[in-house]
Amino acid sequence: LCEQLNVNHMIQRIFLITLDNSDPSLRGSNGIPPRCVYLEEVAADLDGQDWLNMDTIEQALFSRLLLQEPGNHLIYMTSCSVVNLSADRDAGEKRAIPYLYACYCRAKEEITKVPEKLLSYAVHCKNFTVSNARTVLLTPEIYISQNVYEQLLDLLLEAVRGAQFEEVVEFLDEVIASLLADQEVRTFGEVMVPVFDIFQGRVKDLDLCQLLLYSYLEILLYFSRQKDISKVLMEHIQPKDPNSGIQYQKTLLGAILNISCLLKTPGVVENHGFFLNPSRSSPQEMKVQESNIHQFMGQFHDKLYQILKNLLQQSSETRHLLLSWLGGCLQANMGRAKIWANQMPEIFFQMFASDAFFLNLGAALLKLCQPFSRPYSPKLLTFNPTYCLLKELSEEEQRNRNVHARGLDKETCLIPVPPQQTVEFAQSYSLLTENLILTQLTLYLGFHRLHDQMVKMNQSLHRLQGTWRDTQLSGGAAAAELREQFERLMTIYLSTKAATTQLAMLQNCLNLQASCATLLVQLSLGNQGSEHIPLIFPLPALENSLLCFVPEFFAENIGDFFIFLRRFADEVLESSAESLEHVLTFITVFMGNVDRMKNPHLRAKLAEVLEAVMPHMETLSPGAVQPIMFQRQRVFSTYRHAPQLAEALITVFVDIEFTGDPHQFEQKFNYRRPMYAILKYMWGEESYRESIKRLADYASENLEAMNPPLFLRFLNLLMNDAIFLLDEAIQYLSKIKILQLERDRGEWDSLAPDARREKESSLQMFGQLGRFHNIMSNETIGTLAFLTSGKRRERNQIPPIYIYIYIYIYICL
Repeated sequence: LCEQLNVNHMIQRIFLITLDNSDPSLRGSNGIPPRCVYLEEVAADLDGQDWLNMDTIEQALFSRLLLQEPGNHLIYMTSCSVVNLSADRDAGEKRAIPYLYACYCRAKEEITKVPEKLLSYAVHCKNFTVSNARTVLLTPEIYISQNVYEQLLDLLLEAVRGAQFEEVVEFLDEVIASLLADQEVRTFGEVMVPVFDIFQGRVKDLDLCQLLLYSYLEILLYFSRQKDISKVLMEHIQPKDPNSGIQYQKTLLGAILNISCLLKTPGVVENHGFFLNPSRSSPQEMKVQESNIHQFMGQFHDKLYQILKNLLQQSSETRHLLLSWLGGCLQANMGRAKIWANQMPEIFFQMFASDAFFLNLGAALLKLCQPFSRPYSPKLLTFNPTYCLLKELSEEEQRNRNVHARGLDKETCLIPVPPQQTVEFAQSYSLLTENLILTQLTLYLGFHRLHDQMVKMNQSLHRLQGTWRDTQLSGGAAAAELREQFERLMTIYLSTKAATTQLAMLQNCLNLQASCATLLVQLSLGNQGSEHIPLIFPLPALENSLLCFVPEFFAENIGDFFIFLRRFADEVLESSAESLEHVLTFITVFMGNVDRMKNPHLRAKLAEVLEAVMPHMETLSPGAVQPIMFQRQRVFSTYRHAPQLAEALITVFVDIEFTGDPHQFEQKFNYRRPMYAILKYMWGEESYRESIKRLADYASENLEAMNPPLFLRFLNLLMNDAIFLLDEAIQYLSKIKILQLERDRGEWDSLAPDARREKESSLQMFGQLGRFHNIMSNETIGTLAFLTSGKRRERNQIPPIYIYIYIYIYICL
């Protein structure tokens, strides 16, 4: 009887249920809870039995779980009638899953303190909570007006926020093991899918700076760590249509990747949570807001990285499913890089995943690449670019060979595959190779587009600001409308800038791009070994080079990123001296070498990259803070291969005269614009100036050579450009003068509105073209001037170039 009494009390303490409805004053208060749910029907079925034991607990607990309002059946177990809200809440809990978890915790506590003869009963009660939780999840339709899957998610959420996560995880692990052992009614996947659906529905509307988001990310981290849940999760996120780019954004993982400070609906600033009314905010307020965004972005990207890392390391199955998802996602979104897509925003946003999606995915993948993102890392040399030439593989081949990116065989590579070169594909590719390719492709599809948008927005803001100032004098509706346009565009611009300039993300990208620059240089030297080899000029001839398998977007990304830093995060360049040296080496090897980089446009872009990383000498407005240039000046001045860099610059200047492009004549001036600034800086540095003089000396000694020397062709092009640009500038000035005279005489007043707008547009366009040609002609003549400065040459050498300048200007005028 004593043991029966002790078991009864223990069951009452664990499950907070009773069959005893007698007067509380007749019971002893020792060992029983203050409140219990009285199970009247069970007591009646047991012919008035008023105690619980192992034979009756199953029926009693099942009846307790079926009660819709257990709080209506509470009774006092002791004579103490003081209000006890926590006891009422615990005993009256009507949600099945939280109730069973609480019973599990109370059972665990009993195990630690009951006498040994009662230990087996306590263990049985704990196991009973687990088996009943399994039953609840397998047959949720029995429990009326309860969403047990939502309860499971809420239990995890409350645990994360209440620092009880480990206890809940222990409970769930036992429930999961029980579910996996019994999948006749429902499979484990069928149990978890509703939980994932609820999770996705809650997360997709959260903002980057909401603390609740990070609680949900902790739950997702648990899902990614739990072997069985992670497998179901990866199966769950596979899109309905794998060929539709936007479908990947509509998955659970895609919904999380879509969270950002960027506008949720492109162009719609209403209800946007960041940088509203920027013209009414002080620079300090906007700086604080940007700093807050960056802080949350850092946490967000850390969580995303940990989730992806867990899934990659969990098992070969989850790794294959995740890499397949990434490969399919990138292939379905390849259209993001097409010119037509950016010109048709309505279609773009219906077809492809968002900018936020790709920015966050890129940031997480960059963190995965950090273990090998060091310029001299031996791991880098295990990269095998033949991966990019593989065509469509079956799923089994993808799994066995570790090839999940698709469609790369259609990408243009740095150089074409020579006819005699055979391709030796690997039987299996390393995770490093896949990581590097997937990351670079993600950056190409995502970061590249955001950079382009920011440049265009910057230009539009300057135009709007100028027009707004002009209209402010007259006032009226036009000024108010322009102000509103400016405000909206400024909100979009500041949000985009905040999203793209988070310091940790930029540093990770800098590490990767500097490492890739080194990798491409090693490939250009023919290095297929396990150790880095030194760069020595002249470069060796290419034989069986792997460069013919490297897509151009590798070099595009390197250039694009450093140009972005120069425009929008200049301070990062100053703190990255070691990386800048590797970038200079990359530029030196590829910019003037058509054998190692065939695309003339890409080589010309490297000149813009060189301008971005070198110390710049632009004129600042009064009161502006002069940027620090010490590290960049040091790297540029002490660069070991200065002579080869100067020669490469002059080579690409000459090469882009004939790019094969139908618009090459106009385009070459845009390419040459940054080269003038670089040449001017080089002329001020002795090591570069001497190398240019050596080229000039060689040219003067070989004036009659069958193939004109490089420097001679360079000077010839400079003079031709000067003549052409001056002539074009004068023609545009003439056209502007004619249009201005027509306007001043009132000839435009009688024109139709459309015709007048066309005239105004022509005047503005001619003004811009005239300004461009004047600036470029000034730069060209200025370059000729400083190249001919210094000591006069001997009689048998090239005459001073400035004589030619005067002659050509005279002819032109």
